[in-house]
Amino acid sequence: MKGIELSEKFYNEYGVKMLEEQFSDIVFELAIGLAGSGSECFGWDDEISRDHDFEPGFCIFITDSIDRKTAFALERAYAKLPREFMGFKRSTLSPVGGNRHGVINIGDFLLDKTGTPDGSLSLLDWMNLPEQSVAEAVNGKIFRDDSGVFTSIREELTYMPEEIRLKKLSGELLMMGQTGQYNFPRCLARGEHAAAQLTLNEFVKHSLHAVFLLNKHYLPYYKWCFRALKDLSKLSHLSKALEELLFGNSADIQNTVESVCLEIISEARNQNLTTYHGNEAEGHAYSVNDKIENEEIRNMHILSGV
Repeated sequence: MKGIELSEKFYNEYGVKMLEEQFSDIVFELAIGLAGSGSECFGWDDEISRDHDFEPGFCIFITDSIDRKTAFALERAYAKLPREFMGFKRSTLSPVGGNRHGVINIGDFLLDKTGTPDGSLSLLDWMNLPEQSVAEAVNGKIFRDDSGVFTSIREELTYMPEEIRLKKLSGELLMMGQTGQYNFPRCLARGEHAAAQLTLNEFVKHSLHAVFLLNKHYLPYYKWCFRALKDLSKLSHLSKALEELLFGNSADIQNTVESVCLEIISEARNQNLTTYHGNEAEGHAYSVNDKIENEEIRNMHILSGV
């Protein structure tokens, strides 16, 4: 059973009754669901994931309109829910906060994930915001949100502004060209095999990010990149080639590098993001950067988003 499914079942079995009977006067102000840190919030959890932070539980997201006394009452009521459900035990909540479940202030949650308490971000904020962090602000599932406050904020954060996507993509294309198409063969020619392997690793990292950008999907925490790649609608088949480069299973490494570059470039062309005609990723990097309408972002160093 997936963590989100377990969470929703626990909420429906015990949370609904607790909230409706004890907090009927404020339940319409609350957002209930599961979101934030942890593979279960992305739907990537498995049996191995259950060795930590896997439990029946849900989040009660509150706004500043809920006074501290009421918030404390909510915390007490949540803590009194059954300690075990469907064979899984709940952990003890910390009285000083930092919990993944239970009562969570929306402002605190967003400040932790986005750097602002209301999710309002400038273009420069977006440039400096780690994608894996903002992904945790919009993942999971909200079971109930009568006021729509939390849901509307999450919708605004669904994906980064186009100017930022293009800036990041231009930087990743430049690094793909420098690592895979230029530095890798030069390292081999010098007999620097360790350096060559490092350039391949860098090429894979930058190629992965480019694929996520072309899918308009946040790049997750590094250990989940290949798992998330399989779910993307565009270029997910590159997973095999990128894995071969990491594990040295490609019969012709340089040909594999060029193939990955060409497929990513082709998708950028399909999205009308580049007008460069060559096969060098670096050339497409500058072409994509030229597409950025915001002058301040366009004129920043091309690697500013990497």
